[in-house]
Amino acid sequence: MADAPSRVPRGRHAPPREVREELQRQRLFEAAVKVFSEQGYADASAEAIARAAGMSKATFYEHFANKKACLLEIMDEAARLALEELVRAARDAGADPLQRHRAGLHAFLHLVAGQPAIGRTVLVVSVGAGEEALERRDAILEGFAQVMYDEAREGVEKRGGGQRFATVEDAFAVVGAMVELISRQLRTGRPARVEDLEPLIERLLLGILLDPGA
Repeated sequence: MADAPSRVPRGRHAPPREVREELQRQRLFEAAVKVFSEQGYADASAEAIARAAGMSKATFYEHFANKKACLLEIMDEAARLALEELVRAARDAGADPLQRHRAGLHAFLHLVAGQPAIGRTVLVVSVGAGEEALERRDAILEGFAQVMYDEAREGVEKRGGGQRFATVEDAFAVVGAMVELISRQLRTGRPARVEDLEPLIERLLLGILLDPGA
């Protein structure tokens, strides 16, 4: 997601309808992240999101059934992009298992630090958005844990050794701790930067990984 909404040209220079609709949707996504992160879920509204995007409320409803549907789509898209970045960074780090874990962690924290509004929306605002949003949040975290577990296991199988998680629940314990630490930082500013959490989360990660041969 980009930081600033882009305007859609009009008149004879207007792009095809499918392109216009995609640009509209992108602008609504960006505006919704801003509104949710600043106002919270309860105080946000379809009208406020549409206004922030420079569109009508009717246009909002052409793309989303309601503000909850918009939030859920933001959560899904943010999780997809974050997982792609985490896996890419880990695999680009080379064969050493610890370096792969560290690279994935670093990439995730850097992503949150670069887009704090999305982090607040997905990790903080979703908690107050009702049961469906909480279930989606849990599913996203479980998905991250599964990917971390699978990546570590694949590394062990390919190289015949290396750090791994005993179970998916072990991986989820790391993800859960990481998310709560990041959520607190986004809410309270403690510590001063999201990246300052990296040494602590790394110690948690390394403490729960099994040593080679265990």
